[in-house]
Amino acid sequence: EKDIQNRVNWRMPLYAAVVACLIFLPIMLSDGWDIGSFLYLLVAVPVVSFVLLLTIAIRKKQRLSTFLMLLAYLAVTGTLLRSSHELRPPLRWLLRSHRYKAEVIAQLTPANGELRHIEWDGWGGVPVGDWTAYVVFDPKDSLSLVAKSRSHGRFSGIPCDVDRVRRLERNWYSVELGMNEWWDQCERSH
Repeated sequence: EKDIQNRVNWRMPLYAAVVACLIFLPIMLSDGWDIGSFLYLLVAVPVVSFVLLLTIAIRKKQRLSTFLMLLAYLAVTGTLLRSSHELRPPLRWLLRSHRYKAEVIAQLTPANGELRHIEWDGWGGVPVGDWTAYVVFDPKDSLSLVAKSRSHGRFSGIPCDVDRVRRLERNWYSVELGMNEWWDQCERSH
């Protein structure tokens, strides 16, 4: 019986890591990221963790494997959560760029010199403020230097303060505006 307790079933931690990805990635890529992440952290993580801990208590013959399963689940979840701000834009672009491109290209070119754009992400809330990101089509690719230098401020074609510009692909960018700024509500003095 001691031999059974000491033997590790490595499939259990692997399954836990896969389950964490299957739960977290769709929530991370959804349009309702704030609500999804909140529900994930307050429902999915505690429920799965509780079930895994209960399994440890019941299945004493596989204590180490079950503990490693819980550890793998929490490690993958924590890593995905910590890196979600970096992973989310390129993954969403990979999966949905055709939709955003079609909507932006269908717009008329603004006469005021602004770049064509569409809202594509937002986060924050009452206690901390709201941030909004837009997919921007820049036919001259003038935002490439801004994206490389990680500059922030005001840039040609964008009427708001910009916190971050990410290059998604040639001529296409994700532009994160300053806190509590929305493209259609910014001053047009730029």
